[in-house]
Amino acid sequence: MFGKSSKINEFRLWGLMFTLFGMGLMILGTAGIVFWGQAGKVFAAIFMVIGMIAMLASVGVYFWAGMLSTSARIITCPECDRQTKMLGKTDRCMYCKTKMTLDPKHATDLDETEEIEESTQPQV
Repeated sequence: MFGKSSKINEFRLWGLMFTLFGMGLMILGTAGIVFWGQAGKVFAAIFMVIGMIAMLASVGVYFWAGMLSTSARIITCPECDRQTKMLGKTDRCMYCKTKMTLDPKHATDLDETEEIEESTQPQV
C-alpha cells in the first residue's frame, strides 16, 4: 500500500516535483557563474529559463488540482470516518489510503495480487 495515494494528492505531488525540479535547475544554473565566471552567465541564463518553465508548469498543475478539488465529491471514509474527496468512480482515502468506490461493479475485497493470480489460473 506504500506509494498509493488519492488522485488529488497525486496531482499535488506532480506539482511539487515540478517546483523542486525548476528550483534545482535555477540553482544549478547559478552555480555556473560561480564555477566559470563570466562565461557561466550563458549557462546560468539557459538554466534559469528552463527552471522558470518548470516552475510555470508546477503552477499549472497546482491550478488544475485545485479546480479538480472544487468539483470532487466529499464522502466519509468507511475505515477512518474522516471526510475525503473522491474523483471519478474509484479513488483512495486521502488519509488512510483505503480503496473506495461508488460503483458496485468496481467493488472488490481482493487485493490486486490475488486478482492477477486468479485470472491466470485455468477455469474448471
